Amino acid sequence: MNMEKLAASYRLEYDVKAKDYVRGGEVSSALRAVLKQLSLPPELVRRCCVACYEAEMNVIIHSLGGRLQIDIYPDRLVMVAEDSGPGIEDLDKAMEEGYSTAPEEAREMGFGAGMGLPNIKANTDRLVITTNPEGTRLIMEVLFVGKDS
Repeated sequence: MNMEKLAASYRLEYDVKAKDYVRGGEVSSALRAVLKQLSLPPELVRRCCVACYEAEMNVIIHSLGGRLQIDIYPDRLVMVAEDSGPGIEDLDKAMEEGYSTAPEEAREMGFGAGMGLPNIKANTDRLVITTNPEGTRLIMEVLFVGKDS
C-alpha cells in the first residue's frame, strides 16, 4: 500500500482504557506500521506517531477512558482523541512545558512529565482542544506537504 493507492481515506479506530499503562503506545505503533506501508517520509511518520502517542497516553493517564479515531487522507492525517471526564481544568497551563497533573502512579512509571500537549502542538499543523468537566476532545491534523514533509 502506498499513497498513490490511497484514493480516499483510510480509518483506524481504537478504544483506549483508563490506567492501562501496559498497552500504552499500541495505537501509535499500529499507526506507525500503516504509515510506513504508505511509504511516507520518516519525519512525517515520526510527527504523526509522537502526536498520537501523547494523545493516547493522556487518555490513559488523565481520563476514565476514551477513543482515538485516525483518518488518513492522500494529503493529511486527522486524529481525534476523545475521553470521558474530568476535563482539563486550566488549558493554558496544560500547554506549558513541564506542567503536569498526572497522578503519582503515572509518575512512578515515568509518565506525566508535562510534555504531552506541548509535544502534540509541536508535531501537528493544527490542534483544536475542547474540554469540559465531562471530557476532552483533541483534533490533530498533520499535513503531508509543507512543514517538514
